[in-house]
Amino acid sequence: MYDPNSYLAFVGNDIVIPMITLEELDRFKDKKEMIGEAAREVNRSFDALRAKGSLHDGIQIDGFDINIRVVAEGDSSLLPRELDPKKGDHRILNVALELNSKLPQVIVVTKDINLRLKCDSLGIKAEDYYKDVPNSVREGHPVFSGVTRVTLSDEDMDLYYNQGCVSPSSTWVPCENSLVVAVSNTNPKKSLIGMVKHGKIVKPMAVDGWMGVKPRSKEQTAAIHLLNDESVPLVSMTGLAGSGKTFLALTAAMSALNSKKYERIVITRSIEPVGRDLGYLPGTLDEKMAPWLMPIIDNFRNFYKDLNYFEMMRQKGTVEVSPIAYIRGRSFNNCFIIVDEAQNLTIHEIKTLITRCGENTKMILLGDTDQVDTPYLDKFSNGLTIAIEKLKGNALFGHIRLDRGERSALATLASQSL
Repeated sequence: MYDPNSYLAFVGNDIVIPMITLEELDRFKDKKEMIGEAAREVNRSFDALRAKGSLHDGIQIDGFDINIRVVAEGDSSLLPRELDPKKGDHRILNVALELNSKLPQVIVVTKDINLRLKCDSLGIKAEDYYKDVPNSVREGHPVFSGVTRVTLSDEDMDLYYNQGCVSPSSTWVPCENSLVVAVSNTNPKKSLIGMVKHGKIVKPMAVDGWMGVKPRSKEQTAAIHLLNDESVPLVSMTGLAGSGKTFLALTAAMSALNSKKYERIVITRSIEPVGRDLGYLPGTLDEKMAPWLMPIIDNFRNFYKDLNYFEMMRQKGTVEVSPIAYIRGRSFNNCFIIVDEAQNLTIHEIKTLITRCGENTKMILLGDTDQVDTPYLDKFSNGLTIAIEKLKGNALFGHIRLDRGERSALATLASQSL
């Protein structure tokens, strides 16, 4: 249900699907959210495979060198007595134990961390589902921060200050729309900051006086540049709590709305952290979403000193709150879209969001990849991290990580020390 086409990712292998997995798919197929759509899509795919053979005997998938079959569990005596044989995870484990006693190599692929731990404890090899995770992340490289560090000659630095841009004569690998921190090759105390644009280092957009906001760090300067650059329709910002992600995004949205660049602001976010969907909350859609909008409301209150303006904009339709669960099938034109808590989304959910963007639309992905609350996702496998790694360097995308807290000295201390 994480990836409906995952069964096509294991080229050259035999895939065994425990019967309990089909039962789980059946349990989720009536869900209205994306997870229900995924369950139905998998069921349809498996049903189409039946035209080529029997799932009991195994079906060869043409062009993929994959054989797929469904097996029922047998004797549960192989399970340790501590494990309840009626639990779904343990029934999957039972199938793996049976196969492991008959076949030379069995690998359980699951996004369930606890199930991987149990497999390892019983001598069964287990892995996460890695298809979406870029090799750079899997190999342990740091996640892209949005910052490129280079050494420039004094001549290049003089050209930058005199002309506002420079194509460095030294060897470097430009990453489009990244923040450049450069130092002189003769004087380490001589430095500059700029943005990569079309392979050149250019000065960031003038931001003094922008909506009464002044950047407090070079990373915030880069963030404001990316938020105001109309040629970059997709921007992501990550960072610790209180680093200014939501505030800068909301300020940019209001600035763009006031200057008539866009017709409305759309705010959406994941509601996964509490483990319940919207149906459990009483009231209208706006009332259901109210608890999840408190970060946005707090920023409006701090910036405008009251909430009347925010409520008026919501009533007029210039500010729309749209739950991610109901995004599929929509199309957004002339919009400034803010996606908060994007680290709690899978890459497939983020893809669904981005593909909703129509003409003259800008989307901002916000999140803290150190605070992933969704089960089965972590700092490296969440959709925000994967999107950053896969899209970095593209002219339509920009990313910056805000490493310094600006909310208060106390908030920064807690984020870094606790």
